[in-house]
This record gives sequence, structure tokens and C-alpha cells, in this order.
Amino acid sequence: MLRFLGKDPQSPNGDSPTLYYDEERDTYVFQGWKVTDPKRLAQMSIPEHETVIEFPRRMMQFFPEVQSGGGASA
Repeated sequence: MLRFLGKDPQSPNGDSPTLYYDEERDTYVFQGWKVTDPKRLAQMSIPEHETVIEFPRRMMQFFPEVQSGGGASA
């Protein structure tokens, strides 16, 4: 089950980027801006089954580990 953690407080439409925590998989799920710039993508090794998204540094505040000030799990 996905647990909503936060949306970008500076998003002009309040829609994206968004951060979720997947409680079953113990992973984070991001909704963000799709990276399509060929020069940037060429600097990465991206398997066919993966994609790349971008989110602003200010979104780090929503990670539970940052909120608690340590390595605590979500």
C-alpha cells in the first residue's frame, strides 16, 4: 500500500512532484518530471525496464529519515 508523504510545496499547480512510501516493498515511489534531455540521459546507464524522473532538493524534507533527524525507518 502506498502512503502519501508530500507534494512539492512550490508546485505551481500543486500536482507534482509527489513522494510516496510503499509499505509492502519498503521503497519510495516518486512522481516527478520525466527526464527527456538526451545529453543528460546519455550520462546514465538506464536499463530498458527503468525510467528517470527528476525532483527538486526541497522534496527531501518529506523523507521520514530527514524528518526524524536520523536513519529511522518510515
